[in-house]
Amino acid sequence: MSAGRWSGGSPAVEQAVRTLRSGGLVAIPTETVYGLGADAENVGAVERVFAVKGRPPTHPLIVHIGGAHQLDDWAAEVPEPARRIAERFWPGPLTLVLRRSRRVPDAVTGGLETVALRVPAHPAALDVLTAFGGGVAAPSANRFGHVSPTTADHVVEGLGADVDYVLDGGPCEVGVESTILDLTDEPVILRPGGVAREELAKVMGVPVRVGAKAAVRVPGQHPSHYAPRARVCLVEPDRVVDEAERLREKGHRPGVLLPSAYASRSASPAGQVVVEVPHADEEYARRLYEFLRHFDRRRCDVVVASLPEPRGIGLAIADRLRRAAGPRDATPREP
Repeated sequence: MSAGRWSGGSPAVEQAVRTLRSGGLVAIPTETVYGLGADAENVGAVERVFAVKGRPPTHPLIVHIGGAHQLDDWAAEVPEPARRIAERFWPGPLTLVLRRSRRVPDAVTGGLETVALRVPAHPAALDVLTAFGGGVAAPSANRFGHVSPTTADHVVEGLGADVDYVLDGGPCEVGVESTILDLTDEPVILRPGGVAREELAKVMGVPVRVGAKAAVRVPGQHPSHYAPRARVCLVEPDRVVDEAERLREKGHRPGVLLPSAYASRSASPAGQVVVEVPHADEEYARRLYEFLRHFDRRRCDVVVASLPEPRGIGLAIADRLRRAAGPRDATPREP
């Protein structure tokens, strides 16, 4: 594995592009999380992404492209709402699910007739995509089911030599993955993320529902996902402190995501690792995975948390916490 620090037009971008063209894997910064990128048209490279992550081959990958002008290269049908949404939110943390073109290999889509497409907002990712010219299939650069990386160090820590090149673009600004919007029929959010449901509804002029279950498979739908090594326990906000103390008395080492409204009235008993949740949901989203990693580093065996209000990016935070608290026997775990 080698690494380079991004600066506009830097040799690091050239190295990333060379690695992609040779069939290698590149960790690429985006505004959401770091992605594990491969040439989307190189089936061998795409299959290696699945192998490195330990990801089931039926779970499709997102194809990252350099701009909305490439939509017709990768999608067989681009309805007018998709063009309008792309014009408004791209580059940005929004993925569109459309009917795929013949250009997209089965390995990328898990055999589905749809493809997930997005234009990331990070300048390093855009530099790579522009220079590369094609599509880059990129899930998050971590083992399947684990906490997503928001810095280059997280990638190295999690994947090590399994990545050929790491492009360091600094910390991610959004911190949770993109919103996935299915536009193959009525608009439905398949994964809440960096673009809020309210924003999409305003631009589209129609309500946009969040699909609990969908025929279209997309990243992030697994019952257990985004999970630290510690078990995650969800309770009501006013029960976080008491539940953490109950678990401590039973011999656990709890980590606590303490809502800011309760921080001033709660002491931090010995044996608990307490992180105060930022008041603004945008800051909470940006640091959520950092917090979960912090609890693992402090050797917590359980994390006690509550869900934010499901509006704006709070909907995405709630989704990630629910999946982090999901049944672990449903997800392959590293020893």
